[in-house]
Amino acid sequence: MNKNFWKVIGPGIIWAGAAIGVSHLVQSTRAGASFGFDLVALVLIINLLKYPFFEYGPRYAAASGESLIHGYNRMGKWAVILFFVMTLGTMFTIQAAVTSVTIGIFSSLFPGILNFQEWTVLIFGICLLVVAVGRYKALDRLMKVFVMVLALSTVLAVIAAVTKGYHPNPDYAESFTWNPGNVAFLIAIAGWMPSAIDISVWNSMWTLEKIKQTGYRPTRKEILLDFNIGYIGTTILALCFLTLGALSMYGSGIEFSENGSVFALQLFDLYTSSIGEWTHVIIAIAASATMFSTTLTVIDAYPRVLVPVTKILIPSIKETKAAGYLNYFWWLLLLVIAFLVMTSFSSKMKVMVDIATSLSFITAPVLGYLNYKAVTSDHIALADQPKAALKVLSWIGLVVLSAFAVYFIVLRII
Repeated sequence: MNKNFWKVIGPGIIWAGAAIGVSHLVQSTRAGASFGFDLVALVLIINLLKYPFFEYGPRYAAASGESLIHGYNRMGKWAVILFFVMTLGTMFTIQAAVTSVTIGIFSSLFPGILNFQEWTVLIFGICLLVVAVGRYKALDRLMKVFVMVLALSTVLAVIAAVTKGYHPNPDYAESFTWNPGNVAFLIAIAGWMPSAIDISVWNSMWTLEKIKQTGYRPTRKEILLDFNIGYIGTTILALCFLTLGALSMYGSGIEFSENGSVFALQLFDLYTSSIGEWTHVIIAIAASATMFSTTLTVIDAYPRVLVPVTKILIPSIKETKAAGYLNYFWWLLLLVIAFLVMTSFSSKMKVMVDIATSLSFITAPVLGYLNYKAVTSDHIALADQPKAALKVLSWIGLVVLSAFAVYFIVLRII
């Protein structure tokens, strides 16, 4: 193992912690529960088509020494404004969705201890304590633990499920068909599979923060190794959760609740009834680590990216005392509005998740294009730019994602 490995590893793991969340625990599980193994190919294809746009985050940071935000700014302020508008349009719903799923899991594991509002305050408070006081160093260390725990517990649960076999009830087993409802579900899955493309920007900033923390400037190869470990891991875990859904829930005939706590209980009950009561603890650990890690990284990331965006859009603010409080402003705005969204959709978790993932899917081609333009711009050395195969994959991904985004919008209008 390279002697500098532990100086480099971190941003890719944090990226994985952000990605392995609702897309895996909820959407991948729902895919397996609804259609068995029919959507395995879709999960793999979506991960493949989105790969370049996520990879360009750490690639750009390694090549330029700056975040993708500044890469957008080099194209013109219009690109930063576009990113800002899309972020404002999705951030509150995304934060609300991941936190609501997290609350649903914890409230089902510890029933009657706290109500919805109290759980929200507790989870937001712990996350803020980590990111505001511990900052990147604490986030880096915690995420390595969380990702390791959720990976081990999920793999154990899959092994246990496989030993029980695949026995769907044919009376309830439904094959996937290309009807409007199922296509909308596909787009909801694809929106956050493996995650929203926004987090490529987050990853570029985490990469720079890691360099600042360690004082070591890794090579592009080292930085991309860190990212690829996280990316491949998220893909494997997506298939694991789909497998759990297929082996434990497909053909069960149970209609999943839109209430977060009830959904979590159904999830745990179906796993334990089909695999064994002893797996309840394993599933609980995997689910808790999955969703808390996502909530934590999202709370860290949005203010982290919006601070430089604000300074670019309002240059004069850098000369004022307000610049030092921008993090706190964005934290407050994010959590207050997310809380209001959560309260409005407290009994409709599935609806909120589908809205958040669909919005992310619609914005994916735009953000993907911005990332491509940033990493192939003139100030990036040719040696650091993506090879021809990755460029071709990028354009295939842009065409496919754009076509589905347009189709989804037309579907909703009609």
